[in-house]
Amino acid sequence: MGKANKVKREFIEVRDLVELVQVLKDIADMKFHDLFAKRGGFQRFGESFAEFFRLLQTVEVAHPLVSNNHPDVCIVVVTTEEGFIGDLNNKVVVRAMELREEYPGARFVTVGRKGVMKLEMMGVKSEKIFEEIAEKGMYEVSVQLKDYLVDQVLNGHFGKVLVVYPWPRDLQTIRARVVKLLPADFIFQQETQTVEKFSKVIEESDPLEIIGYLAGLWTSSKIYELMLDTSIAAVAAQSQQLDTSLLNVKKEAGNVKLKWRKARKGDIDKSLRETFSSRLMTRH
Repeated sequence: MGKANKVKREFIEVRDLVELVQVLKDIADMKFHDLFAKRGGFQRFGESFAEFFRLLQTVEVAHPLVSNNHPDVCIVVVTTEEGFIGDLNNKVVVRAMELREEYPGARFVTVGRKGVMKLEMMGVKSEKIFEEIAEKGMYEVSVQLKDYLVDQVLNGHFGKVLVVYPWPRDLQTIRARVVKLLPADFIFQQETQTVEKFSKVIEESDPLEIIGYLAGLWTSSKIYELMLDTSIAAVAAQSQQLDTSLLNVKKEAGNVKLKWRKARKGDIDKSLRETFSSRLMTRH
């Protein structure tokens, strides 16, 4: 039964690999659902936050973060640092290059080392880079990015900010999405359609400062939301890859199991033939 034993050891190894990949996929799935559930908090925050903007709809003050005519555009490319999901970052970079065709003079700001490398391979140099996501944490990087973008808009370096990032619709669907981050004029436009206006508002602070503070706060929240979506997309992509790997190793396990059965049958046949031959030789 020598050959069968060798194949059996191979089958046990493949079976253990199936169990390991299954555990990794289960972990990825649970992490996805946990992170996905946190997205609801941003919607609740947005609904509450809109009440502050509702109070300011009667104020005739133009703030660069909410309304400006600056022609220059900044494209923020958000990529993930997770391993074995290069295709996800490729989709984001390809979408960013499509935007570049619409805005030839756009300046690039990149989040993530892998995004920086992929853009450089395409001949695009990032004006500002935010790489240390794992070291500093997602929130800290979000705040730094917000501070940089707000400062650039307020100082007239560019007027519009577009963000390209991986957006997870669900566990199976991920696509590169583009959102307009600044100016945040759409907040007022949206609320004038859905919320009743106030006719009188007491202004205890400078409306320009209030709008600037609220717009900056909204920008911070939105960037963090996009960063969270990027993390969710990375987990979803890992789950998809693990699902493919699981199917492959299960198929391999089935093949090895069949091979083991054939080897065991072959060993039994060989043993019977040897026993029969031995008895014949003994009789003679």
